[in-house]
Amino acid sequence: MKKQTIKTPDEIKIMAEGGRLLAEIREKAAAAAKSGVTTEEIDRTADELIIKTGGKASFKLVPGYKHATCIIINDEVVHGIPGKRVIQSGDIVGIDVGLYYKGFHTDTAVTVRVEGPKSRRVKEIDKFLETGRLALKRAVEQARPGKRVADISRVMQETVEAAGYSAVRALTGHGVGRELHEEPTIPCFTAGPHDHSPALVPGMVLALEIMFNEGLPDVVYKNDDGWTIGTADGKISGLFEHTVAVTARGPLILTQRSLR
Repeated sequence: MKKQTIKTPDEIKIMAEGGRLLAEIREKAAAAAKSGVTTEEIDRTADELIIKTGGKASFKLVPGYKHATCIIINDEVVHGIPGKRVIQSGDIVGIDVGLYYKGFHTDTAVTVRVEGPKSRRVKEIDKFLETGRLALKRAVEQARPGKRVADISRVMQETVEAAGYSAVRALTGHGVGRELHEEPTIPCFTAGPHDHSPALVPGMVLALEIMFNEGLPDVVYKNDDGWTIGTADGKISGLFEHTVAVTARGPLILTQRSLR
């Protein structure tokens, strides 16, 4: 993890430009997640869109990784490698993607349900995913001067646990900027004394990432590819992420089509 850097207003404007482009890529990649499509086809869609921006795929700059996205399905938590796997009706598909643009990274993720038979389980999955979206929204609201990383972690944990789910403990969000992974680490749960947690100040840019499971929080390596991490109990997992700047006026979501 690289040392945290404080960004200038001009640097945040550059990151906002890249983040807006990345938001469009995320949405188009998510729209491509349909029954019968392979994960490598979704990755190709994202990669082609990244090339059109004039930027680079952030994840391809990670040593040993060769894809523009990480794609996770059902009980996979993070770092799923795109390949020949075919998406099925009713799957939940998480797409994590980063863009290196004009010297800065932005990072974002979304999880969607692939259309399938209407059933009670569909309602359960939709509730699960809505909880993740709410947890990320509440986390963003905490990304303001005077707060600490622990405040972000607390609301993520409280939101998912109140709905009966669990926050993943082995993985964290992170700072982001000239490096894809910068300090501070941002857990999805509270750990240690609140006052020992890093204080949030203007100019910090954070990749806020909620990783949560329907069952237990425990995770394991899913297979022998050295990347894919899944739930230990085989229950579904969800992933939502925004890149957010801490400003004197409050949190600014960079990975969306319009800033607010």
